[in-house]
Amino acid sequence: MITIQHINKSFDGKQVLKDISTMFTPGKTNLIIGRSGSGKTVLLKSIVGLHEIDEGAIFYDDRDFTKMNHKLRKKLRQEMGMVFQGGALFDSFSVEENVRFPLDMFTNKTAKEKQERVDFCLDRVNIKNAHHLFPAEISGGMQKRVAIARAIVMNPSYLFCDEPNSGLDPETSLVIDELIHELTVDFKMTTIINTHDMNSVMEIGDNILFISEGEKSWEGTKHDILHADNKKLQEFVFANKTYRQRRDEKIEKNN
Repeated sequence: MITIQHINKSFDGKQVLKDISTMFTPGKTNLIIGRSGSGKTVLLKSIVGLHEIDEGAIFYDDRDFTKMNHKLRKKLRQEMGMVFQGGALFDSFSVEENVRFPLDMFTNKTAKEKQERVDFCLDRVNIKNAHHLFPAEISGGMQKRVAIARAIVMNPSYLFCDEPNSGLDPETSLVIDELIHELTVDFKMTTIINTHDMNSVMEIGDNILFISEGEKSWEGTKHDILHADNKKLQEFVFANKTYRQRRDEKIEKNN
């Protein structure tokens, strides 16, 4: 579980996050959504410590991240997995070398133990017969699955995904969404996903936090969102014709 309390963050005198408090629960896909410039990326980066907050507190279970020194934070980061927007694979590393990298950096496992863990993670994300290929030799969807395998190779308690569907076609995006959700449930991770993809919201939005102009504007589930009494949220959700149609269909069905 990750709890944030009254987070404030400013850059050059401009306040980007304004008194945000919420809880991200384990075994659920927790989504942060909002328009570009709303502050959702800053919030995610603040939670993982890439930005230092000005005020507030961040708790990983009962551990206050904001009060940790560098050594303690480094230790805690070994419990985190991160899927970056572009995948962030090492071009000069093979698929299995990319996945093994955290094990080489942070563990004293034997070569056999590392290989077994790499094989397990690649199999879990349905990557087969590609261990010795390089990122340039596989598709964008496969690259994202390799990135997810690398993110879970240390068996993290916390998984962070920054726009995991960026650059992917709708069908592949659905596969990635389902994979992240399955892994979250299976491994009981506290997963936080930063996204503007409404398909992801409607498919895997167990808990949703809507950020508008740096403030928490709404939170709920994918079942609540279509009928939420929040003008800014509705404008964001139904900006796409598909979701206006979905709303009308649900209303008609319930009448």
